[in-house]
Amino acid sequence: MDQVDEKIISILREDARKPFVDIAKSVSLSEAAIRRRVANLIKTGSISKFTIETSIGPQARAISLLSVDPNSPTAEVSSRLRRLKGVDSIFEITGEYDIAVIVSGSNIAEINSTIDEIRKLNGIDDTNTVVVLKTVR
Repeated sequence: MDQVDEKIISILREDARKPFVDIAKSVSLSEAAIRRRVANLIKTGSISKFTIETSIGPQARAISLLSVDPNSPTAEVSSRLRRLKGVDSIFEITGEYDIAVIVSGSNIAEINSTIDEIRKLNGIDDTNTVVVLKTVR
């Protein structure tokens, strides 16, 4: 990946629907060259998905740090977490905790319900949850 690819990724992070013609103008290349580069970035895994953000949907978010029982494989616990409603993202991490989970819901009660379900999972020893007050972009 070169500086042009990094610039293309930066533009797409801001607006994943930005037309290739506009991107081409920004980096002084042809539209066809941008199409090839984006296709290559997808093929190599540098771009894994395109996504959207909406102003509707979950109004509350939390980050929950989880300790996994040493006798429970972390990957298995992560797999079980994926099935829970309200779990957006799962990160296996190092440090005091083993897993970080991003939870969302339309209100705090929904988040609390999801956290209660997480605590019931086999292999979860402890949780430490913080509510997100504001997202800074």
